[in-house]
Amino acid sequence: MEWAKLLEDSITTLHTVEPSQWCQAFYLFAAGCVVVVAATPREARTLLMDYGARKSSSSHKENAQQNLQNPDVRGRVIFLVATVASWGQVPHSWFSAFYLVSLACSLFWLVQYLAGGAVLHAIVSQQASAPGPSATIGQVVVAWSMMFLQGSRRVYEHALVFRRSNSKMWIVHWVLGLGFYLFTSVSIWVEGSRAVLDKSIGDTDGFAPLIKIFVAIPVFLFAWVNQYKCHKHLAGLKKYSMPDEGLFRRLVCPHYTCECLLYLSMTIVAAPEGQLCNKTLLCALTFVSVNLGVTASGTRKWYVDKFGIKLVVEKWNMIPFVF
Repeated sequence: MEWAKLLEDSITTLHTVEPSQWCQAFYLFAAGCVVVVAATPREARTLLMDYGARKSSSSHKENAQQNLQNPDVRGRVIFLVATVASWGQVPHSWFSAFYLVSLACSLFWLVQYLAGGAVLHAIVSQQASAPGPSATIGQVVVAWSMMFLQGSRRVYEHALVFRRSNSKMWIVHWVLGLGFYLFTSVSIWVEGSRAVLDKSIGDTDGFAPLIKIFVAIPVFLFAWVNQYKCHKHLAGLKKYSMPDEGLFRRLVCPHYTCECLLYLSMTIVAAPEGQLCNKTLLCALTFVSVNLGVTASGTRKWYVDKFGIKLVVEKWNMIPFVF
């Protein structure tokens, strides 16, 4: 009876959780997982996180192999990690699924909004019943448009810009990426749920939402254009050579910098009344920053091993003057 009561209470509690809180929980949990993996020994971290050029590093392979043969606790841990990481290896080209899913979700929610779909109505009704301010319908439209443009450009890049790669990645990376884009397709509008239900919400605010939109759009366009330039430059390089054009002159991973700026712009543009940022998208930005920050750090180490420290010593990893 106690277990049945506990289960009933748990289900009741879950029903009271706002959709935005589900999204926030996913981002923070995912970011926490990345931090935990990043804190593991380098050999284990390499096995779990590296892909593409960094995964092909012979020095990393040799270090991992030496640990696999080591009979002590560290060696056994690395062996266990290597075994787990070997399960479910998928082609790195599957990354394109992220952006196809993102684009499909954007179109799905647009159709739901225009047709008064039941799925959208169920989510916005639950969110709108919670206390707190809402973004305006104009902010929701701009945030949705940003996500749609980003998804469209990334689909184009994977189809016509990037070269085919035979490298593999752990399927956990792929599942985590799909989850991110599924949740983000909801996050860009969920804190504007009251405006989705009633388009007049926020109309009397007037100037405040417009300021957020006018601040966010230039940031988004700068990052959107420059990320494309970075990706095109990377795609045109000889295999495993050092990028050195445009933003790469000052940053190791400027395409990651642009990714953070893209989500920062969405965080600003979708901020509800009286708030500087959208809390749900801020959690998304936290995950993006943590995940790409760890990857940028690994990329820097790979460049040092491959080309020497002189080529990267004066470059920031991802965030100018900070990281």
